[in-house]
Amino acid sequence: MSEKSNNKNSPMNPEPFGNWFKSFQQFMNDAPVKGFLDTIDDFFRQPMFAQATFPVSVRELGDQQIVTAELPGIKKEQIGIDILGNRLTISIKQQDVYIHEDDKKKVYQHKESFQQMNRTITFPQPIDEKKVKASYRDGLLEITVPKIKGKSIDIIE
Repeated sequence: MSEKSNNKNSPMNPEPFGNWFKSFQQFMNDAPVKGFLDTIDDFFRQPMFAQATFPVSVRELGDQQIVTAELPGIKKEQIGIDILGNRLTISIKQQDVYIHEDDKKKVYQHKESFQQMNRTITFPQPIDEKKVKASYRDGLLEITVPKIKGKSIDIIE
């Protein structure tokens, strides 16, 4: 057998996957596929659990407890506060819509994202929801929860 027929790079024996790889690369760079792949890339670029929560602190101040939540960039309408028994839950619902149009007002990219975050604080006593007060200013949510005084029991001999 001659050297030319054994040589893998000879024109008589082209690399079997060379054309396939070239076709695949062209397919991946086509506009519809590339747009889909960019969307997947955007999904994986976002930190999955980095913003899944928000900082909350609880401090006692006399006969009340103050819950503070840092919520920069959140609007008051996106915040929910629920009380059940001795638990206070702060919920944030954030929805972003991104529409990209061309000069003729035809939409060629539309993205929507929805994120919901919750934090629940458990107190040692039930919460009187009628006496709870909340304020929100400059990205700082402050909730005042009055302490409920329990009944003191005298021990008899």
